[in-house]
Amino acid sequence: MNIHTLLFVSVLIFSLTESSRGRNKDRLFTELQNSIEVTAKPVKDSGVLEGGKDMVTITWKLKSSTKVDMDAAFKTIQIKLCYAPISQVDRPWRKSDNKLSKDNSCPHEIVSKPYDMTPQSLDWTVERDIPTGTYFVRAYGIDGDGHEVAYGQSTDEGRTTNLFSVQASGHHVALDIASIFFSVFSVVSVFVVFVMEKRKAKFEQRR
Repeated sequence: MNIHTLLFVSVLIFSLTESSRGRNKDRLFTELQNSIEVTAKPVKDSGVLEGGKDMVTITWKLKSSTKVDMDAAFKTIQIKLCYAPISQVDRPWRKSDNKLSKDNSCPHEIVSKPYDMTPQSLDWTVERDIPTGTYFVRAYGIDGDGHEVAYGQSTDEGRTTNLFSVQASGHHVALDIASIFFSVFSVVSVFVVFVMEKRKAKFEQRR
């Protein structure tokens, strides 16, 4: 990958990030209605799930304790795979934040579809290219303006129960970009040192 491609990727990611921030307008996660009931259970109780092979059954519906008319604003339901706290330790790119525009804990979208008030279910095959980690599932109710107005998750408030571990081959995009950047930087540095040594050698010969 050349330097122009690297710059293009960096600009693209920055644009997407800024677009997401503009969409959420610093909306707070704690301001959302906790009105969606979500479950996520591995199809096979085989311990650590293997990316590209094992499946998780995900269900979601409006909580029975919630007034039905409260979901009138829901236009879209968005299901996301989220890092549990155990996967966020010493990994700032996975940290959660109360401001949705800065939250990095749920980067993997499983499905986004028009909202249906009837109970829904999905058998999802764990993707091969997600990072190895411990996860739970969260659902967001999205209104007509594309804003999150409600949520529900397959774990408790502290994100400590009903978690599942995944072994897969994925990496975080920021890490990949950093790796490419340092690779390019290393090559350029070696080339610069080589040129300087050549010039130094020629200068010594002329003396």
